[in-house]
Amino acid sequence: MYLRRPGEDSPRGNVTRMKTPIAILTLMLAASATAQRSAIQYTEFDLDNGLHVILHEDHGTPIVTVSVMYHVGSKNEDPTRRGFAHFFEHLLFEGSQNIGRGEFSRHVERAGGVLNANTTADRTYYYEVLPSNQLELGLWLESERMLHAKVDQKGVDTQREVVKEERRQRYENQPYGTILMEVLSRAYSTHPYRWPTIGYMEDLNAASEADYQAFYKRFYVPNNAVLVVAGDIDPVRTRDLVTRYFGTIPKGEPVTQPAVEDAGPSAEVRDVIHDRIQLPAVVLGYRIPPTGTSDYYAVDLVNRLLSSGNSSRLNRALKDEQQKAIATGAFSLPFEQGGLAIMYAIANAGIEAAPLEQAMTAEVRRIQEQGVPREEFDKLLAQLEMESVQDKSRIAGIASDLARCHMLLGDTRLVNTEIDRYLALGPEDLKRAALTYFRQDARVVLHYLPASQKQP
Repeated sequence: MYLRRPGEDSPRGNVTRMKTPIAILTLMLAASATAQRSAIQYTEFDLDNGLHVILHEDHGTPIVTVSVMYHVGSKNEDPTRRGFAHFFEHLLFEGSQNIGRGEFSRHVERAGGVLNANTTADRTYYYEVLPSNQLELGLWLESERMLHAKVDQKGVDTQREVVKEERRQRYENQPYGTILMEVLSRAYSTHPYRWPTIGYMEDLNAASEADYQAFYKRFYVPNNAVLVVAGDIDPVRTRDLVTRYFGTIPKGEPVTQPAVEDAGPSAEVRDVIHDRIQLPAVVLGYRIPPTGTSDYYAVDLVNRLLSSGNSSRLNRALKDEQQKAIATGAFSLPFEQGGLAIMYAIANAGIEAAPLEQAMTAEVRRIQEQGVPREEFDKLLAQLEMESVQDKSRIAGIASDLARCHMLLGDTRLVNTEIDRYLALGPEDLKRAALTYFRQDARVVLHYLPASQKQP
């Protein structure tokens, strides 16, 4: 099957091609996704204090999402205060001068809404989804969080216990839970990406109340944030409300993102991690370009080719055909200043780490040497387009994407056109990306082995 892209000539020669059932299904998926793609309409403006505001009107459902993304993540932390950004994700629900301790969530729940937050290496994101007649509540809550949140010792002590428990559950007591932090610490040598977003409890314990207050004052300011209001709104009224609730918040000092040169490993880095596990695992880490660059999208498609769905390369080869693994995966970490591609496989019973690693490497080499057949590539793009449509079917998803495109990609318009960066690629780009970035001489290789195998 051949899907012609804009500006591309028809296949050479007057050839009629038989379409397989998979090819027909792929064509149908692509056609369906293309038909459903419609431009997301929005308006954006800046307040005098530097807050960037994006409004998206959609009356399909009587709900509204109010969200704020701050340009602060784990890469903005002092090396002696690792985990601050994630800690503030928790701490800024403690309340404010006008919101009692523990009342932040209750305000939303009583109004019939939901709320949450998340942190990455590059940004922190807070949001509420509310009935549209509660728009003003959402704006008030987020303005309180930005203007005068409770950052005091009582809140710090409370949330420190919450983070400790989260670290135990998600990392320390989870089989293979330390994979990400172990890869990061070896893939980066000088860049703050080298530590995990969750941070380290010794840094949080050593910090003073003044340290926490200084971090809040530095990063949680309007000129380091983007506010998105999306859903069943009147844009004119919403703009007035945004100005009323956020316009008087003082502008902070300019925030500059760290500029640290870190080219990554100059040779293969190998290590063995003994963990409380029953089955060995192999993890491969490769440094990749910053999110938003052309090569990033090519690398991301390589990861999707390897791991997206039951028919993906790793699943077919390692699980179905060779029966060397019970679980496989590959994914991109889309960091703002250069990320990671991570592949992993958990061994089947009786399989050791070395042959598992060889099988994983062989699948990468197959792309590097043989490339990707057009039919398989087109199926991958069709799946991607369907995912894009699904992601934009929720108001909360649209709000998050608008904020991400503006803050991390530098152009809000990409909310509608980023998919075209994938569609502009061809099979040859995946082969080139595999050759350029999935190199054995500049990767991290970890063998996870049961703790019982550790030599005394």
